[in-house]
Amino acid sequence: MSRIKKILAPTDFSQLSKLGIRYALELARDTSAEVIVYHAIDFAGAWAEITARHDVIEHSRRTLDAFLAANFADCIDLVEVRQSVEIGTPPTQCINEKAASEDVDIIVMSTHGRTGLEHMMLGSVTEKVVARAPCPVLVVPHRRRSDAQSARAA
Repeated sequence: MSRIKKILAPTDFSQLSKLGIRYALELARDTSAEVIVYHAIDFAGAWAEITARHDVIEHSRRTLDAFLAANFADCIDLVEVRQSVEIGTPPTQCINEKAASEDVDIIVMSTHGRTGLEHMMLGSVTEKVVARAPCPVLVVPHRRRSDAQSARAA
């Protein structure tokens, strides 16, 4: 296995995505890797009424800055972090294209771990990224194994 030098950590600014970013930052700290925190804007979605692409990208950049400052102030300065915001759809394709264009060694992202009907109805961004990724993908579950074991024991 080759040394990890560059990590892609996608985010949608959700609570869940914080787990993946945290893991990516910790992995980068341990391997001296660079982390690219990436947000793909689905322009066909919530931003359809805004016509100025530059405004959309600027707003998302400010949101990403605030998201990282609010949630990772304790470790963001310990590793090399680069932020990237782009417009594109679907996000899964954007993530995989970014991984390929940046020649990242690994994608680190979190997942809800939904199953059954809920999974069929909502799909899984993570699953779609894994299926087409140009590199390995490390999937961080929304509950750590020790949390799940504690819940079962209770």
